[in-house]
Amino acid sequence: MNTSLFVPILLGKEDEVREELDVLGLADRALTVLDPNDPERLSRLSQALHQLRGHRGVTLEEAHHFVEDPLLQAALMVGLGEADGSVSGCVRTTGDVIRAGLWGVGVAHAITTVSSSFYMVLPSGHGRAHDVLTFTDAGVVPDPTPSQLAEIAVAAVRARERIVGDEPRVAFLSYSTLGSADGPSVERVREAVAIFRSLLPGVTAEGELQADAALSPEVALTKAPSSALAGDANILVFPDLNSANIAYKLVQHLGGVRALGPILQGLRKPCNDLSRGASIEDILLVGCITALMAD
Repeated sequence: MNTSLFVPILLGKEDEVREELDVLGLADRALTVLDPNDPERLSRLSQALHQLRGHRGVTLEEAHHFVEDPLLQAALMVGLGEADGSVSGCVRTTGDVIRAGLWGVGVAHAITTVSSSFYMVLPSGHGRAHDVLTFTDAGVVPDPTPSQLAEIAVAAVRARERIVGDEPRVAFLSYSTLGSADGPSVERVREAVAIFRSLLPGVTAEGELQADAALSPEVALTKAPSSALAGDANILVFPDLNSANIAYKLVQHLGGVRALGPILQGLRKPCNDLSRGASIEDILLVGCITALMAD
């Protein structure tokens, strides 16, 4: 782990963590290790959780039980300003990570939908204009309404501006391209595009588009010659969780693309998730993304 990228704080039994660090050749690194079972720590964090969730009926005794979970401890540390962000999930579900984030950090101002993006890092020599594509939402909202879909896209734009730093170009995907077909899901995407444009009028966005019209200038010239994107999208907004989750896994496993995430969107401070198949390098890279998202 390269500690010049960010300063890691590890939660775990110190002797076990230090032993594993020694095996990895990292024993000499200046790392902070906190024991999640430390009584003083449990008492302090249970008090903090009770203050945050007492109005929801969480008693102090229940709070003490909940904070025994290191996942929630990490989120509370972020919420309390003791850490700038958290990374977890390689042995826990996305639902667990989101729940901890909601309890320990809470949602961002004016946000009603917590969602996620995968950052798809294309292999060298791919020949496209962008090295990284944003796929959203591939991890949280199963069947978004038009307003939720628009809010997911807004969150993806704001996150990409911090993480990648390029100009966001948003394609709302469908099986239809600008009126070539109709149906309830197509209409939902069209409504989402209209809402998105009212929220972020300065961001280049188009929809509904088929994926090839969103990503190929040649196809866009034929299917969507009037599109402002012209086949050069870098944020792909999928109509539902099914299509997004299937798409990112297909691209990852058949296209040799690295998938980083799920990067959670809509929380007050960054609490990011990992795929349960995450490698050591994936964890490091999501840690770097989290650092970029931090204030």
